[in-house]
Amino acid sequence: MKKVLLPLALGSLALSSAPAGAQPANFWNAQALSTARYVVLAPQIQGNPNLLSPEQRSGILAAMGRDSAGAIKRRYPGATIVADPNTPGVIKVSPILIAPGSLVPWAKLTARLDFDLPAGRRVTVQDQFGLLTLWQHQHDAANFLYDQLARRLP
Repeated sequence: MKKVLLPLALGSLALSSAPAGAQPANFWNAQALSTARYVVLAPQIQGNPNLLSPEQRSGILAAMGRDSAGAIKRRYPGATIVADPNTPGVIKVSPILIAPGSLVPWAKLTARLDFDLPAGRRVTVQDQFGLLTLWQHQHDAANFLYDQLARRLP
């Protein structure tokens, strides 16, 4: 019993003596992420730029920013989305879509969320989605896509 309690006591002592605002070494866990502050940076579309008109690109970029923030809040209701990337301790989220080479029904789109943690570590969550699947979701496609990525978070 003493062997178990001593490491626990030392671990809690080390955490409680950390300076204010310091992040534990392992910040990538459900407990820390559920109450963290996030800022969604400017979304990016990579890959074949000729697949989208300027109006389509603008609409998709707006949906990426809005819906990635919404997916984080649905996954972690206690999280806070902030607008200022210079907020101390904020996790910077970069939504990225990688467009396929051509628009054929079997083509796949890669969606990625890069999380830049306050300590400088980057964690990437990504998946591929068939264009036909996204087309079936129509105006809710970005919500669907980012909810799927959010499910991969701890």
